[in-house]
Amino acid sequence: MLSENFSALATERINPATKNIDTLPPEGIVSLIHDADRTVADAVTPALPAAANIAASAAASFASGARLIYLGAGTSGRLGVLDAVECRPTFGVPDGVVIGLLAGGIEAMFRAVEGAEDSLTLAAKDLAALGLTENDTVVGIAASGRTPYVLGGLRYARECGCRVGSVACTPDAAISSLASPGMAAEAVTGPEVIAGSTRMKAGTATKMLLNMISTTAFILSGKTWGNLMVDVRATNEKLVARAVRIIEIGVGCGEDEAKRLLDAAGREVKTALVMGLCDVPKETADALLAAANGRVTQAVEAGAAREE
Repeated sequence: MLSENFSALATERINPATKNIDTLPPEGIVSLIHDADRTVADAVTPALPAAANIAASAAASFASGARLIYLGAGTSGRLGVLDAVECRPTFGVPDGVVIGLLAGGIEAMFRAVEGAEDSLTLAAKDLAALGLTENDTVVGIAASGRTPYVLGGLRYARECGCRVGSVACTPDAAISSLASPGMAAEAVTGPEVIAGSTRMKAGTATKMLLNMISTTAFILSGKTWGNLMVDVRATNEKLVARAVRIIEIGVGCGEDEAKRLLDAAGREVKTALVMGLCDVPKETADALLAAANGRVTQAVEAGAAREE
């Protein structure tokens, strides 16, 4: 199965538009790459319903105390790890809420681990080591749509009763057949500028879809207020400045007042917002947020109702 019809894969075909790319000056090369990249967003469009369903499943997993788990190999797996690690600083979630499993382990982030992606059993072992439960959402990522590591992992996840999603860049991908109903995202990006270099268009499409999935899941989970990133962890100078700016916008106050609120709130942006908007102390703001499951709008509405 692994060797049959490899050249028929959409991601492996030769791109006629770039046959002579090696004869061009630098400006011509980057222009061809840019022209190809401009097609990626349109290729992603048909995958949006599936991405939305995967995000809804992930939000349900979070609500039950479970996880979103990506698994992949090579570029696809590295993009899953990247999306996972960026969720903590962006949305203020603990480690382990979003997990990226990469064939070959962390060493494979920097250097390919020979044979890891060809194993049909390795991902099952990796998932078992996490203590996989039926409440977790597992998403397999493979540009080719048929990486053995991913296929084996998705089969194991189905056996465990998990909701299963897939992200591929080929039509009728093998991993799509293992996805739960409505959760197979296929962004058919076509031949690459450099034949088979799926870190390019396919990688860009994959990054777009993973960004959509995790961001949508956390929006559904109340990790934003409007389009403000209100669960940001103010752990360095840049993030403190970002937190202050969010409070300025949300409360409608000046920078000094925003800094005061952030300090008084123990650097919790949501708490600072409720304190400022409802004119209440930290303890009351925390209680309002707890009753509202961390959602700022409902906490503020409850705070206003207390004053009536």
